[in-house]
Formats: sequence, structure tokens, C-alpha cells
Amino acid sequence: MELRHLRYFVAVAEAGSLTVAAERKLHTSQPSLSRQIRDLEDEVGAQLLTRGARGIELTPAGRAFLDHARAALSQVEAAAEAARRVAHPAKPCFALGFLTGHELTWMPEALKILHNELPNIDVMISSQYSPLLANALLQGKVDAAFLRRERGVPELAFRLLVKEPLMVVLPRDHRLAALKAISPRDLVGETFITVSDTAPVLRTVIENYLKRSGVNITPRHEADHLSMGMSLIASTGGVGLLPAYARNFIPSSVTSRPLKGDTPTVDLVLGYRKSNQSPILKLLLSRLDELVARASNKA
Repeated sequence: MELRHLRYFVAVAEAGSLTVAAERKLHTSQPSLSRQIRDLEDEVGAQLLTRGARGIELTPAGRAFLDHARAALSQVEAAAEAARRVAHPAKPCFALGFLTGHELTWMPEALKILHNELPNIDVMISSQYSPLLANALLQGKVDAAFLRRERGVPELAFRLLVKEPLMVVLPRDHRLAALKAISPRDLVGETFITVSDTAPVLRTVIENYLKRSGVNITPRHEADHLSMGMSLIASTGGVGLLPAYARNFIPSSVTSRPLKGDTPTVDLVLGYRKSNQSPILKLLLSRLDELVARASNKA
């Protein structure tokens, strides 16, 4: 009795049809499959299948044989998997998340540090809004993430990476583009583009800065992400406040200018779950100063 006999028998029993099993599951011809089943029955010494009104049906002997055939195939697969694990041990996996747009600066440097120290690890990368990254950290789907300092998540720890200054983003042909630096009062009366609730920390920083500056500006549009913000600014002739990393994504029709006076900043942090005992995470945390220095030199 060979393993293929068991596989063929189980496939026919589950499909209830020689034709379906042959064509869809086993990719062989029906006559060949029929011969294999007959060989199996000869080996067992009992009829296992019979043709009925509703197709192929199991005989009482076939029903008794089916469970054992499935168990035997399962044991064989388990044995093969055990051998594969020994021959090819699974690499440790580390899931790293990035606030969309920050991969350009931080991902290459983080990967260099991890792979230089631990060449035999797999690093899984994801890119998302900051609140979603915080949720992924809480659920254990991500081990560490470059994100904003989200509130209401006491299970998470945050390590400061950099304070990103805000800048004014506006069309290249906008009248304010002639200025070397722009004050909050210059923005009054302009079509103002702000960020949506997909970036609650950044939105709060912008609102607090405008309030602190004593200007009353009602946003005309909200952008869910950088590309949407750039598109709205270019198409409406409006202005917006964005972190400095947005310079990496400014199209030719848009430019940026610094803010006058006390420039507001928004923190970019490395977040992780406090209970995460991953040695890979510990390595990354131990090399944060080096990571920040590399990213700063790159910027």
C-alpha cells in the first residue's frame, strides 16, 4: 500500500465523485484514478467505494478505512514538517511599523542596525496611520512602530526620536511664497487645509499653535494623508501646516516656507508594548541613539 493510494481514496471520498476528484483535486485521468482505487481495494481485501444514485458512496468498510487513512496522512505530514523544521529552522520574525511617509528616512537605517547584528531574522514592514499603529502594538501585531505619541494607551511606551518642526506648505505661485518665513497672521483669510482625525496628535498640535498665536482660522478642507493634502493645496490654492518630513513628498507645483517665531513641533517616537520581551526589540532600543544619528545625517 502506497501513500498515493490513501490520498486518492480520501480525495474521492470527500468529493463523492471520481470525475471531480480526478480533475479538480488530483489532476489525473478518471481511468487512472479508478485503477488506483481498485489496487487499494485489492490490497485491503475489501470493497471501499460503491457507485450509488448520488455518486460515489462509501461502503461500511470504506467508512471504517477513511478515518485511519486521514490519520495516516496527517501523521506523515507531521513527520515531514518536523523534519523540515529541523533542517530549516524558522527565522525569528520582527514586525516593524511606520507612520506613512517616514519609511524613506527611518526604515533603511533601522534595517541596517537589525540585520548587522541579527542577520538571520525576518523583518516584516507595515505602513499606516499613527492611531492604527498604536492599536497594532496593543494587539501584538507589531513589535515596534515609528509613530506619534498617541494618548490613552498606558500599555505602550514611547521613546523620543525627533521633534519635527511644522512648516507652511503652499502653491509655488502663491503670494506668500515670496516671503522667506510666514507668520500665523499671514494665514488669516487664506483657504486653510488641515489634517483629519487620521492624525489626531498632529491635528492637536496645529490647533493649539493657532490658538496660542491668537489667530482665528477655520479650516476649509481636511486631508487624510500627505498626498491628499498636497493635492488639495495645489488644486484649491490653499495653505497648510505639515511636519518637515513632508518636504520629501512635495510636488513641483507646491513649495514650503518656515514659520516665523517660536516654531511648533510634533514628536516622532518609537512605540512598543511594555510587556514585549522580544530580544530583537531590546537590541533596537539599545541602539536608538545610533539610529537617530544615522537618520539625522541622512536628512
